[in-house]
Amino acid sequence: MQEKGLLIVLSGPSGVGKGTVRKEIFSQEDTAFEYSISMTTRAPRQGEVNGVDYFFKTREEFEALIKQGKLLEYAEFVGNYYGTPVDYVQETLNKGKDVFLEIEVEGAKQVREKFPDGLFIFLVPPSLSELKKRIVTRGTESEEVINNRMNAAKEEIEMMHLYDYVVENDKVENAVEKIKAIVIAEHLRRERVEPKYKRMLEVN
Repeated sequence: MQEKGLLIVLSGPSGVGKGTVRKEIFSQEDTAFEYSISMTTRAPRQGEVNGVDYFFKTREEFEALIKQGKLLEYAEFVGNYYGTPVDYVQETLNKGKDVFLEIEVEGAKQVREKFPDGLFIFLVPPSLSELKKRIVTRGTESEEVINNRMNAAKEEIEMMHLYDYVVENDKVENAVEKIKAIVIAEHLRRERVEPKYKRMLEVN
């Protein structure tokens, strides 16, 4: 019997560097996770590729998928929808492969309700001033949007209690190593490995 894959959810306030950390994890040769690409209605940022960074959809297309129940989770954040296609996630987990989701906090809350045995990791900035600096450095948002993102970030940090682990994104490489160590430890949890050894005893 194939051990089911682990659903790994990386989340955290907007601007904390979730995308940067995720890209670094997947640039490493020993990474065996399957990345579940999110859908969004926001416009692509410079360098982002449809089907690689996100599936970019119109608002009408996204709302049709919501009605069809085709999203594991979705949320509206600063005027745009974000969501995760459900079929891909379920099929991949059933094949015994780990699925890695990088999603917004509201979305992670919905996934927790549907997949309570998932692994939920919260990425935090070293400080709020550092978070604001990262959002400003992007150079893509107006002052009003920056303030909205900062207010949203404070509310999201207060939702930290919904997660299993908290990782500070001080340096990307440090955050990546901690996340990979957490996943290894999670695979060795007694409740995950015990059924395998019970089956072994039954065979003998």
